[in-house]
Amino acid sequence: MKLFITGISTDVGKTIASAILVEALHADYWKPIQAGDLENSDSHFVQSKIKNQKSKIFPNAYQFKTPASPHFAAELDGITIDLKNITEPKTSNHLIIEGAGGIFVPLNDTDFVMDLIQPDYKVIVVSRHYLGSINHTLLTIDALKKRGINVAGIIFNGNENRATESIILTKTKLKCIGRIEEEPYFDQNVISEYANLFRDNLLALQ
Repeated sequence: MKLFITGISTDVGKTIASAILVEALHADYWKPIQAGDLENSDSHFVQSKIKNQKSKIFPNAYQFKTPASPHFAAELDGITIDLKNITEPKTSNHLIIEGAGGIFVPLNDTDFVMDLIQPDYKVIVVSRHYLGSINHTLLTIDALKKRGINVAGIIFNGNENRATESIILTKTKLKCIGRIEEEPYFDQNVISEYANLFRDNLLALQ
């Protein structure tokens, strides 16, 4: 199973969600494009938060020095992102693929993060509760569905907001994979606890 993790915006919890999913499935992890924080990247974060020894962390296809939109970070490094150079790693394991920002984050003059999503991927959308998140979540899911992309479910990040979660699930008719609460910190034990909570819902996606 290949799960592509996207968010309704930046800093909504994609990497924490990815770590949970990697641990839940003992899956491999791949972030095709990393912009900024190369010494403390999302791949480093996931590797540091999982307990299992089976998961493999694959290298980024592109790495850029500046924490910015990939198209701009690439320009600053004198590079143009070419989708033909982004090759999915080969594995017989489950694979968690983490996007960069939201689906309409530009990669170059013509392509967006959404263009990284392959036909055999199932997409999980991470939605964080904030004023405007309902609109951002519904727009993201609508755009994915209009592209014919398989949206498998939603992960909510933030303490329970029944009004927000209910309307999103009703309008989209999607499954809630789970909710990540406002935790004081995320270490291996916390990630493992969430992995145990999410595992059955993830396995049901196969």
